[in-house]
Amino acid sequence: MEHLFDDQDWEIISAGGASGEAFFARYHEQKLFLKRNSSPFLAVLSAEGIVPRLKWTKRLENGDVITAQHWLNGRELHADEMNGPRIAKLLKKIHSSRPLTSMLQRLGKEPYDPSLMYEEVADTLDTDLKYLPPVREALSFLRHHLDDISAESYVVCHGDVNHNNWLLSDVNELFLIDWDGAMLADPAVDVGMLLYWYVPEQEWSSWMSHYGEELTDDFRLRMKWYVVCQALVMLQWQKDKGRLHDVTKWMNFLQRTQKKENPK
Repeated sequence: MEHLFDDQDWEIISAGGASGEAFFARYHEQKLFLKRNSSPFLAVLSAEGIVPRLKWTKRLENGDVITAQHWLNGRELHADEMNGPRIAKLLKKIHSSRPLTSMLQRLGKEPYDPSLMYEEVADTLDTDLKYLPPVREALSFLRHHLDDISAESYVVCHGDVNHNNWLLSDVNELFLIDWDGAMLADPAVDVGMLLYWYVPEQEWSSWMSHYGEELTDDFRLRMKWYVVCQALVMLQWQKDKGRLHDVTKWMNFLQRTQKKENPK
């Protein structure tokens, strides 16, 4: 990495993460976030103001591509900040962006439709989990409503709107980072998990008004359907990792989700 910066003595350290492909670089007061072989999608996200500004892209002799973004001073959002109007408005901007959708399509992304999602969930769960009553109930709900779930359009969805992926800079700029799981899907995929996890149900209509859409019964059902799907996937993932505490947390979340009344 060092020869990217000519003769300047930059300090480069790993940024951590499972992939090992991200780094921090510092030279006096200059700070950059580097990533190896990030998607071309990053350039469009930067141009749309969704992620911190992309400063340059360089190709190494071995064919690897390194991107450098402005390293911001800031912090992750707290869970109790997720019901704010700025979150809703930025998510709507993402879901409405034609350049983002066009780029994912050019990269070969196919729409992640409900039937495919259900098949993947059913195939992912192991036998032990499938025997548990809450999981059986969840799979029955997904099967029963599969034909009721249809989106007017497929848009760019982040897929993991956890508060840790929202960055607020010291100059009050808001960004949504970590786009490795980007997909073309029903916007209810993102909105559902955000509302179910962070926003009290009595505030959903208000949040949706900032998002710019009405909270219809159809949208409620789609949200619940996708949230159940995502909860089952996370349940299996945490079990595979041996994180029993998190398995319990996701099982409780799944049960709370299923207790919410199904829209007519």
